[in-house]
Amino acid sequence: MSEIITQTKSEQTAAEESAIKQRDDLLDQLLKPEVQESLSALVDQLPKLAEMVGAMTQAYNVAQTVANDKVLINDTKGAIKEIVEPIVDEVKVIAANAIEAKDRAEESTEVIGLFGLLRMLKDPQAQKLFRFVNAYLEVAGENDSRK
Repeated sequence: MSEIITQTKSEQTAAEESAIKQRDDLLDQLLKPEVQESLSALVDQLPKLAEMVGAMTQAYNVAQTVANDKVLINDTKGAIKEIVEPIVDEVKVIAANAIEAKDRAEESTEVIGLFGLLRMLKDPQAQKLFRFVNAYLEVAGENDSRK
């Protein structure tokens, strides 16, 4: 029993010595001028830091709420899908048309002469393309003149 008491006292003494050493190390650190300057600057900025922490906490709470709201997530996914799907479908149609046109142009050995070009100028799709190219060139010219 006396061994246990002696052992406990020696453990307590070791713990006390360790605590004293840690306290002395902390005091040594606090006595350094650069640490004191840093602490002074930190204390001066505490109101701003507290305000920033409050704002960050609010932002975190909002982010957590949004991240855990399954209804909002599903609604957002649905909205994005509604916007993106028509674009994807249109791009697929344009790509398919371009591939088919390329294939037809490669297979064709037809020579297009002056009268053939004049006939093509009457085509509504060609007219639409020419109007687009004309408008694009006008806009590009206006933008270049602004610079």
